Amino acid sequence: MSDVALSVLDLAPVVDGSTPGQALQNSVDLARLTESLGYTRVWFAEHHNMPGIASSAPPVLIAHIAAATERIRVGSGGVMLPNHASLVVAEQFGMLEALHPGRIDLGLGRAPGTDGPTAAALRRTSDPFGVEDDFPQQLEELRGFLRGKLPEGHRFRSIHAVPNVGHEPPIWLLGSSGFSAQLAGELGLPFSFAHHFSAKNTVPAVDLYRASFKPSEVLQAPYVMLGVAIVAAEDDERAQYLNGPSGLQFLRLRQGRPGLLPTPEEAAARQYSPAEEDFLESRKASQIVGGPDTVRAGIESLLARTNADELMITTMVHDHGDRRRSYEIVADLMDLAPREPGVGATAG
Repeated sequence: MSDVALSVLDLAPVVDGSTPGQALQNSVDLARLTESLGYTRVWFAEHHNMPGIASSAPPVLIAHIAAATERIRVGSGGVMLPNHASLVVAEQFGMLEALHPGRIDLGLGRAPGTDGPTAAALRRTSDPFGVEDDFPQQLEELRGFLRGKLPEGHRFRSIHAVPNVGHEPPIWLLGSSGFSAQLAGELGLPFSFAHHFSAKNTVPAVDLYRASFKPSEVLQAPYVMLGVAIVAAEDDERAQYLNGPSGLQFLRLRQGRPGLLPTPEEAAARQYSPAEEDFLESRKASQIVGGPDTVRAGIESLLARTNADELMITTMVHDHGDRRRSYEIVADLMDLAPREPGVGATAG
């Protein structure tokens, strides 16, 4: 397994009894730790109106994390492109790449990363989900701004994103279904699939991506990264206990009551209805939770089914020390070693 790259998806969890400021400080600490362990990249997800997630503005956090680290790649997992003007994203990530050459990734998604009313506030439209249909055109426009090569006759051809030319970060497409998988393949871009919340679609999406892939100036062969939820601890019982809060938090989100990440004590003491138990049980298909042997077996099984090139691990536990320890255990299982600057510069 040592030839499979490992990376980090950090949602900057805000835990019960703490603050968003502390969550962001923890993100700095985690980035420094995982850099020292040999993880390839750390990405931050764009979510809105969620009290338990502090990473609402990935470009701001990316700038801070990149300045606090030396080698690890830093990026978005992802920027939800329909929430933003393509020109603004080009300016932000062109500037990030100029500040931190060879270390910035631009992961892009279509979903709003929030609920309907908040999506409407972000997108300033009465049909906030309809704008996702324009994603391919908006992506083409963004790439044109970054390269300074909008087509002849394009209405924005005279506009220049500054800085842009010479400061184009690698673009990844993110997805949880087949749409982005096929688009990434047709454009010859690296693809990151959200296995951590859409496990049943993982293999079909990865197969579709590879079947659709056309070599490009970016990639000559498909490159697949999977987002996967892992909680590793000293033994299975401890890991399951630490994993309880993320299940309760996700349950509350689905019930329309988003909140902070609860304590494991609260999660363990809660009485769940049969329907809630079924919901939590269904989440296990997308998670790898346990002691070292269980986690190793889970990773080996996932890689055997998907032949992924890279795993991007997200770990949502209440105590930051336990989160650090989980990433250390996985690094040890995968025989990671510190990487030199620039390694993994594009798709790994």
